[in-house]
Amino acid sequence: MGKRIVIALGGNALGKNLHEQMDAVHVTAKAIADLIQDGHEVVIAHGNGPQVGMINIAMTTLSREDHSHPIAPMSVCTAMSQGYIGYDLQNSLREELLNRGVRRSVATVLTQVEVDPADPAFQHPTKPIGAFMTQAEAEEMRRRGNPVMEDAGRGWRRVVASPKPVSIVEIKSIRDMVAAGLVVVACGGGGIPVFKTDG
Repeated sequence: MGKRIVIALGGNALGKNLHEQMDAVHVTAKAIADLIQDGHEVVIAHGNGPQVGMINIAMTTLSREDHSHPIAPMSVCTAMSQGYIGYDLQNSLREELLNRGVRRSVATVLTQVEVDPADPAFQHPTKPIGAFMTQAEAEEMRRRGNPVMEDAGRGWRRVVASPKPVSIVEIKSIRDMVAAGLVVVACGGGGIPVFKTDG
């Protein structure tokens, strides 16, 4: 019996655009398929830095050009990045497995992680995201309640919090899928942070 292996792929390792990501997942799929072929259970997690930034820029640009489209919240951008990275990973991996005669299903789970609403990361966001801005644009962003910071001499950017995860909301679904023999892609970008409220 093989081992249960969790593979963590960095978002930067998947490239900075659609074409780079497609090339990267084809290479990655071969290495992951080797593990599956050797009898291991595999769960794949991945980063999403460049991808969620690209989505955020696209959604912000759309809202500026057509005011009927509000700016998408980061939770939605993270879900979009989980979906599109998972889509590429599962298709490349499934194709590689089929080429080897290995019949294993691959599925992506849009994953939420519970965080503590009192996590200090919310008071001091540090993760730069999205397009660079001028100082005037940054001041307007800050005036609207969005934290910004100067990013290594390259310009100003919006920043978001990176709170520590407390638990994975969909953990039972992930475990059930692995137990049923599926290869699972989950926790993309660290998961979509959520916290419990009444009801």
